[in-house]
Amino acid sequence: MISAAVETPTQRERGPERPALELRQLSHRYGKRLALDKLDLRVSPGSVVGLLGPNGSGKSTALSIIAGLLPLQEGEVLLHGQPLHRLGARGRALVGVVFQQPSLDAKLTARQNLNLYAMIHGLQGKRAATAVDAQLAAAELEGRADDPVKTFSGGMRRRLDIARALLPTPPLLLLDEPTAGLDEVSFRQLWRQLETLRKKGQVTILLSTHRPDEAERCDLLAVLAEGRPQVVDTPEALRARVAHDTVAIIPADPREAEPLLDELRDHFKLPGLLSGNELVLEHPAGHELIPRVVERYPGRLASVALRRPTVGDVFLKITGQTLDGGNPDG
Repeated sequence: MISAAVETPTQRERGPERPALELRQLSHRYGKRLALDKLDLRVSPGSVVGLLGPNGSGKSTALSIIAGLLPLQEGEVLLHGQPLHRLGARGRALVGVVFQQPSLDAKLTARQNLNLYAMIHGLQGKRAATAVDAQLAAAELEGRADDPVKTFSGGMRRRLDIARALLPTPPLLLLDEPTAGLDEVSFRQLWRQLETLRKKGQVTILLSTHRPDEAERCDLLAVLAEGRPQVVDTPEALRARVAHDTVAIIPADPREAEPLLDELRDHFKLPGLLSGNELVLEHPAGHELIPRVVERYPGRLASVALRRPTVGDVFLKITGQTLDGGNPDG
C-alpha cells in the first residue's frame, strides 16, 4: 500500500486533522483493461496535491471517479471522512471540477458566464455579485469581465473556468491538466491564482499533470505509471532519490542522441537515460564530468549543463518512462 500526506504549517500548529480527501485502494477497469490499480492517497486540508504521470497513467480516471463522472467500481473515496458516493447530490456540490474540455459559453461575457453559474447554484442578488466580482479579481480578469469569452486566450479561459468552479465555494477543487497547452506567461498567471487559494487555505486542490515544473509547485505528488501508483511523497523528497548530480547533454545533431548515449555510458561507465533529445547522466561530481565530456566530443554537443534533479528525472528513474509517455531509450 502506497500512501502519504503532507501538512501545511498552519495544520501543524493545530495538530492532526482528518484528511480533506482520502482514496483507499481505488481501482477502475475499462472492459478488461486495468486503468487504475489500488491508488491510496491522503490529502490534507488546504494543500495542493498532484497526480503525476503521462497520458494513460490513470490520472484522469481517478479525477473522474472522484467527480462522480465514472462509477466507483472498487475502493473508497472519502471526503472529510464521509464516503462520497453515499452523499449523492450533496457530495457533488462539495467538489468543484475543471476538466480540459471547454465548458464556457464563448458567446457570453466572462461576467455573464459566472452570473449564470451562480444562479444555477442558488446565489442571487448582492451575494452573487460580490462572489462574481471576487472570482474575477482572483483570476486577474476584472479588466475583461464584460468581454465575450470568444475573445479570450486559452489561459484566460482556463482561469475563468477555475473562477466559475469556485463560485459555490467547494472545499475540494479538481483540476485535470490545468496548464496543458498554455504558454509560460499563462502558466504563471494561472499558478498565481492557485497560490492565492493555497495561502487562504479554504480549498483543497487535487490536480493532474505531466509537467515537471507544475509538479514542483505541489505540496505532495502521487506518481502514476500505467495505472499503478509508484510512490507518494513531497517534491523535495522525490528529488532526493536522485542522489548524484544531473548532467544534461543535448547533441548538436538530434539523430546522434541514441548512439551518443551509448558511447557516454560505455566510456564513462555511468547510468544514463534519453529524454526526448536530452541525454541525462548521473555523476557524484557533475562539475568534474562536464569538461571531460566536452573534451571527448568536440563539435558533437549543442550544450552541456549541470542542473538540479527535477521530478521529471525522478519519474524517469522510478518508471523507466518519460512524462510524455515515451520510452527513454527510443
